[in-house]
Amino acid sequence: MSVMKPSFEPGVVRRIGGRVLDLLYPSVCAVCDEVLRGSRYLCDDCERQLPKLRAPFCESCGEMFDGKIGGSFSCPNCQGLTFAFEFARPAMVRDERTLEMVHRLKYGRNVYLGRELGRLAAGAFEDERLTAALSGKWPLIPVPLHRSRLRWRHFNQSEEIARGIARETGLEVLRGMKRVRNTETQTRLSRRQRLENLRGAFELSWRGRRWLDRRPGGAVLVDDVFTTGSTANECAKTLRKAGLKRVVVVTVMRG
Repeated sequence: MSVMKPSFEPGVVRRIGGRVLDLLYPSVCAVCDEVLRGSRYLCDDCERQLPKLRAPFCESCGEMFDGKIGGSFSCPNCQGLTFAFEFARPAMVRDERTLEMVHRLKYGRNVYLGRELGRLAAGAFEDERLTAALSGKWPLIPVPLHRSRLRWRHFNQSEEIARGIARETGLEVLRGMKRVRNTETQTRLSRRQRLENLRGAFELSWRGRRWLDRRPGGAVLVDDVFTTGSTANECAKTLRKAGLKRVVVVTVMRG
């Protein structure tokens, strides 16, 4: 007599496995170390306390202004500059707790924090200017890493953040670009040096070329921190040269 073996859907198996792991290795808040249930790494109290970007802020780069300004404005850093992207919208203002999570993701290889940082970054879509991206189902294109750095790190932090945004917004993640030149780290460079350092560093991937053949309406570039905008600008310039009409930028934090 044959015995029927129980069958389980893959999703059920993953949920059971996740619960077992939660019992053995409970997750803790990335800020206060409080033990959490489920697959969260940021408690509700800490998430509420992290400072989010609020108006008024620069319509180009998202630099927040501490005061009262009526209507839209550009900060002194952006005045006179022309970007290839329409605007950059960070979700959070610079804060050491948020920055620490970004650093733990990038340099500590705490890949699980990509989901939490993506949840935070998804708050940027409250901005009315991103309504077109949501309604038009623009893809989330992570700023790419060079293959040598990807081999060393084993993941792209911008892609992990984009996956977190995708879970919240329903937009797809598209590896639409590749980094063809392994550039010097940008940390200690001026804006002018950053622009020169990144010149010609990006190209469309084969996925990006196939996607552009469908004449899409636009794309959302995703990165961890917006500082001078040189990386986002070079990526947007590459997309615009290939024929894309609209590019916007979403990041976790304003640097």
